[in-house]
Amino acid sequence: MTSEANVILHIGAGSFHRAHQAWYLHRLIASGDKSWSLAVGNIRGDMNAVLDALAAQNGEYTLETVTPKGEREYETIRAIRKVVPWSADLAEFIAVGADPKTKIVSFTVTEGGYYLDEHDKLDTANADLAADLKGGKTTIYGALAAILEARMKNGAGKVSLQNCDNLRSNGDRFKAGMLEFLQRRGETALREWMIANTSCPNAMVDRITPRPTPDVAERVKAATGFDDKAPVMGEKFIQWVIEDNFIAGRPAWEKVGAEMVESVHPYEEAKIRILNASHSCIAWAGTLVGLQYIHEGTQDMEIRALADAYVTEDVIPCLTPSPIDLAKYRDVVLDRFSNPYIKDTNQRVAADGFSKLPGFIAPTLSECFARNVDPDSTAILPALFFRFLERWHEGKLPYTYQDGVMDPAVAHGFFTAPDPIKAFTADKLLWGSMAQTDGLERVMRNAVAKVDAWLKNRP
Repeated sequence: MTSEANVILHIGAGSFHRAHQAWYLHRLIASGDKSWSLAVGNIRGDMNAVLDALAAQNGEYTLETVTPKGEREYETIRAIRKVVPWSADLAEFIAVGADPKTKIVSFTVTEGGYYLDEHDKLDTANADLAADLKGGKTTIYGALAAILEARMKNGAGKVSLQNCDNLRSNGDRFKAGMLEFLQRRGETALREWMIANTSCPNAMVDRITPRPTPDVAERVKAATGFDDKAPVMGEKFIQWVIEDNFIAGRPAWEKVGAEMVESVHPYEEAKIRILNASHSCIAWAGTLVGLQYIHEGTQDMEIRALADAYVTEDVIPCLTPSPIDLAKYRDVVLDRFSNPYIKDTNQRVAADGFSKLPGFIAPTLSECFARNVDPDSTAILPALFFRFLERWHEGKLPYTYQDGVMDPAVAHGFFTAPDPIKAFTADKLLWGSMAQTDGLERVMRNAVAKVDAWLKNRP
């Protein structure tokens, strides 16, 4: 790490960060602006192989991008100047975060990593979060509490806490969770210090980034001659919309294509409801009919029609007026999903339904009910998830389902209940204030019946 550069410490050295935020900073550095550099690390030890590979390559790795026409490009990303090795006490990680040169701590810990309900209150029943409330450091809150405490004691100065996850109002919601966490721990002085010395900008991030498969490294070696142990691949498309709210300075991201705005809200609503929810729809539907990849489901006219109808009939009316051409955005999104070269798996996109359903899908249902409109097209999405979850319950999914916030006993309980749909629509974690309402139960019964009829008529 160069001594004069300001530092961004990023939590979560996974594929998405390295294909997205690191790419923007790399482009800025390549343009001649060397005033910022990246340090990356993880708060859990489950990705040490990636950290070790990056460290051995001095933080450098190859990004492969591919267009819907199959045009591939390779770029060596050199934004990461320090790879922080993981240790259970996070000692070195906290030291980097508490360094006065660190002006931004950013993070990608997935939607479920914030443990927030629909009212932005912490899910204190979660075992990881409960452990951190007693002093642990395995969640974003526990790790950042340690960093902020060290900064406060060292007089290290102000720092921006930058959320880069698919969560609407991600900066505001993280801030609410973090302040509640400190309050519950009785950290009054630290909580006051955080209020005075941090900012939490909202942002919308977008680039489809599948988990790298062995053939990515093979193509990288063939194209560049470099035997890369930590390559990433993603689509050519990239977008980053950032609220310009940084308390200790920031890179000039706007010079390399990021959009710095006063309000991220309309962009993130369009992205979360149109892109993220449709993605889940296609993954659940594709899995149910025996497909492996997202592009296969998107190219299936019946599955594409389900996603199209959901956006056209329910989402666009909810989000109008918007600064975005929503119908055009819908079409661009579905064309991106149909890219056969991305090879994004249904398994990856179908994961974390217990975060995605309340985050991506429930708001449209709720707003339709508020307008006295039955959200029949939207209800197809949770109906697909319901049948998907039933296959999981029966042990009939073709892959392991991963869900960071699902309680398996509760999910199995839906299908052992006398009336599974009633049990499913009564779950507060999934539905919030819509749980146990007649309207939700009615549209879900209709939607499940439609999904069942559709599945029955498939060849």
